[in-house]
Amino acid sequence: MVTEGKLQHTDAERGHIIRRATLGGVCVNLSLVVSQVAVGLLSNAFSLLADATHTLADLLADGLVLFANKRGGEPADRDHPYGHGRIETVASMVLGVLLMAVGTGFLAASVDRIEHLGELPAIHPAALVMAVLTLFAKEALFRFLRRVARRVRSSMVEANAWHARSDAASSLVVAVGIGGSLAGYPALEPLAAVLVGVMILRMGWRLSFQAVRELIDTGLDPEEIGELRSALLDTSGVMGVHDLRTRRMGPRILVDAHVQVDPRITVSEGHRVAESARARLLRIRGDVQDVLVHVDVEEDLVAPVGLRIPKRDELVATVRELLGSDAPEPDRVQLHYLGGAVEVEVFMPTGWVQRDEDEIEAVRQRVQQALSGHTYLRSVRFFEIAQSWCKNT
Repeated sequence: MVTEGKLQHTDAERGHIIRRATLGGVCVNLSLVVSQVAVGLLSNAFSLLADATHTLADLLADGLVLFANKRGGEPADRDHPYGHGRIETVASMVLGVLLMAVGTGFLAASVDRIEHLGELPAIHPAALVMAVLTLFAKEALFRFLRRVARRVRSSMVEANAWHARSDAASSLVVAVGIGGSLAGYPALEPLAAVLVGVMILRMGWRLSFQAVRELIDTGLDPEEIGELRSALLDTSGVMGVHDLRTRRMGPRILVDAHVQVDPRITVSEGHRVAESARARLLRIRGDVQDVLVHVDVEEDLVAPVGLRIPKRDELVATVRELLGSDAPEPDRVQLHYLGGAVEVEVFMPTGWVQRDEDEIEAVRQRVQQALSGHTYLRSVRFFEIAQSWCKNT
């Protein structure tokens, strides 16, 4: 069983589930449009015709969902190295704008009906039956789509589900308005429509705002970031985490992080620690698409203060000058950039320490003089390369 918060399906399975659910919504909406138009015309119920127009907006939304689901599930390519998940985000934003437009239309239509209450035609009771059936159908569709959205973690299907809920709310308005009109209170319908129009506007604003936040790379919630930070810190070899950044790409998450490791380990070991940290995040969060891990040897949020440190070739040339022209060429020179200074480790060929003691002492004195005159050289240590006691196999 997959834990909550992780994707439960592959991209292919997820796309199939979204497509099947959306096609089911298309069939429901198309049936409702035909029924509402027919009953609305026969029963003189203008509100049913308006609700049918709202349902047509749902059909347009379903078309957007199908298009975005097909394109958003396409694999990464040269022009889109992170995939096409943002297509879902754009579709969610379009649906949000559509909801705001429909809500504005409801408000305008409601005001017009209030101004012309005496001109409203008599409504047949069949219109009330149709409005109630539409209400139940829309609410059932909302619950179905929302369940699918949470199952596959799709903000786009979630937006479409709330669109269905807005239709259910509008159907409720139609039912109350028609019922009130039949009971002798014709003003109930436009007044309730004003309230629902405001609700629809709020839904559309919330969905659009959420999509815009994703498009401008808004990070995850603090709790989710804390979960990712804890997972990185639990990785063997990681001593600290900073500069942890996140952003969404449709249903997926992209993570950038700086991890601090022991400054004395090798480059390959540091790379292994980074790969372990990356694999850990991918394992605990199935919705994480990729993790970029930068290896640091110290906290680097504040740049080191001091003079500019020379490049490696200049530093190695300085070390060679300290050794003198009669000293052998070092086998390896390792530089550790720590705290705005450089610590140098020089590995000399075997037998170098057995040379004349006066020569060794002269090197030590030159090193001491160099350290006192350099602001960026902190220490220079010499090591001898020992011969291997076994042969490579």
